[in-house]
Amino acid sequence: MKGLEIAYKFYEEYGREMIHTMFPQYENKIAAGLVGEGSECFGFDDYISRDHDFDPGFCLWITEETEKEIGFSLYRAYGKLPKEFMGVKLMGQSFFGTGRKGVLEIGEFYSRFTGRKGVPQSLLEWLYLPEHSLACAVNGQVFKDDGGEFTAVRNQLLAGFPEDVRKKKIAARAVIMAQSGQYNYERMAKRGEFGAAAMALAEFIRAAVSMIYLLNNRYTPYYKWMFKGARQLPVLASTAEQVEKLAQRSDNCQKEIENICIDIIEELKHQGLTAGSWDYLEPHAFEIMDRIKDFGIRSLHVMEG
Repeated sequence: MKGLEIAYKFYEEYGREMIHTMFPQYENKIAAGLVGEGSECFGFDDYISRDHDFDPGFCLWITEETEKEIGFSLYRAYGKLPKEFMGVKLMGQSFFGTGRKGVLEIGEFYSRFTGRKGVPQSLLEWLYLPEHSLACAVNGQVFKDDGGEFTAVRNQLLAGFPEDVRKKKIAARAVIMAQSGQYNYERMAKRGEFGAAAMALAEFIRAAVSMIYLLNNRYTPYYKWMFKGARQLPVLASTAEQVEKLAQRSDNCQKEIENICIDIIEELKHQGLTAGSWDYLEPHAFEIMDRIKDFGIRSLHVMEG
């Protein structure tokens, strides 16, 4: 059973009753679910995941006002819930595993991922936020949110990047893919600089995966879940599988790189982001830049973002 399902059952059996019994007047002010860091929040957990930072816990999100009124009491009540459920208990906690579950103030929860108590307030903020942080902010599941404050922010983030920011990032990925994969990879290999060629291929792979997520208007998760998530995307999932195979190759794979770029270019055209006929990705990047409406974003270096 996946961690999300365990968390939901734990909440239904113990969390809901605890809130109903001890904080009845706040039942409609406490949101519950499981969102954030951890493989279980993405639904990617397996038996290996359970050796650390994995327990049956869940999140209780409250407003700043509610925190002032019952925060400490709610925190203590959560802490008294069973430490084991359905045979699952915390086997070990890493330095980075604390504070992921339990009672969380809504603004503080989102500030961990967006840098402010809600959604980014400018296009530049959106542009420079790490995609994996945004992926953590919108994954998982909300079990209950009668007040709607937590879900209101979540829904805005789930809408994806503002279109000018998405175009800017797509342009940046296109240039990196062109320079690292279509240009430098084979040139460095021919020179016998195999370490540099491997680095070029790695740059191409990372940019290509991010490009695929951007063309799905989704946020790219942390590197260890990039491919697993990409296989489930509605657009270019088969291309993502081709990119993943590159990471396992040790021989020359220039042909595969070019095939992946062809797929990307076709999707760029399909989404109306470019109309050029070039096989090389770099000129497409500059055409995409020309389609950005915001002057400030359009004026940035093509590789920024």
